Amino acid sequence: MSQICEGNVVVQQPVDASADDVHRSVPDQMIGQDTPGRLVFEEFVASRGPALVRLARGLLRDPYLAEDVVQDVLGKALLQWDRVSSANDVDAYVRRMVVNACTSWFRRAARRERATDSVLVLDTPSGDGAENRADREQLVALLRRLPAKQQAVLVLRHYEGLPDSEIAVLMKCSEVTVRSNAHRGLAKLRDMLTTDPV
Repeated sequence: MSQICEGNVVVQQPVDASADDVHRSVPDQMIGQDTPGRLVFEEFVASRGPALVRLARGLLRDPYLAEDVVQDVLGKALLQWDRVSSANDVDAYVRRMVVNACTSWFRRAARRERATDSVLVLDTPSGDGAENRADREQLVALLRRLPAKQQAVLVLRHYEGLPDSEIAVLMKCSEVTVRSNAHRGLAKLRDMLTTDPV
């Protein structure tokens, strides 16, 4: 056996290993790339990563924090990839991890609110699509003022396009609760748009 040091990890390789085996990285070995038919972590991240970031951005106020949350979730998923990839629906499993991480962040943030300027985005010159972006920014700002469950249901339903049955599984509640949260959230958004626009 020979030892190869990769970062902080020492990997033991058989002496008669081929050059490809020796230069293979530790994460490739950790995620079970040798097993045919198994979903490879890198392929999952490449195909579903942008959608996970979109989901987190819809749930959190700060787009950079959303990217950090997704990065943390993917790091945890990589460490437990054997268990995650054996789930019936890997995408639903990881989406649930993102929703849980965002909810945990909400709970922690409630205890440590920080003051910010009321204007978070610099004015951009009007031009192509500026009005659409302004409408979207207004809607996202109003969404962020909703309670966490209503916000999560509306983001999963309207931004991710998930049916109520999948949202219920992700949020571990009944479909009736999903519809109730969606109804209340939309009613609150309508009220905020008419009485207190951002």
